[in-house]
Amino acid sequence: QVQLVESGGGLVQPGGSLRLSCVASTNIFSIYTMGWYRQAPGKQRELVAAITSGGSTHYADFVKGRFTISRDNAKNTVYLQMDSLKPEDTAVYYCDAKHDYSGYSSWGQGTQVAVSS
Repeated sequence: QVQLVESGGGLVQPGGSLRLSCVASTNIFSIYTMGWYRQAPGKQRELVAAITSGGSTHYADFVKGRFTISRDNAKNTVYLQMDSLKPEDTAVYYCDAKHDYSGYSSWGQGTQVAVSS
């Protein structure tokens, strides 16, 4: 089973930036789609951004133009650069690794992001 560890969350003012990191326990990017999800209090978990094993990226409409997902294969790390943050971006952000063939997902423990003045 893949182990994922997220980091980089914190408190930031509206309009600010944060970069989240997700480190995988092994080199998996060639056969996994990596995704960032978020869950706000009282709401369902939702997809924020994903990057496929082939390197294609996908973004939820509410983050397009503000967030960027990327990966560093040598470091087994996926990043989520978050710019122009809004209070409604406040949530726990989770990293997910979904196997391209089995569909099995592994999740990290989450990192809290709070956007407030």
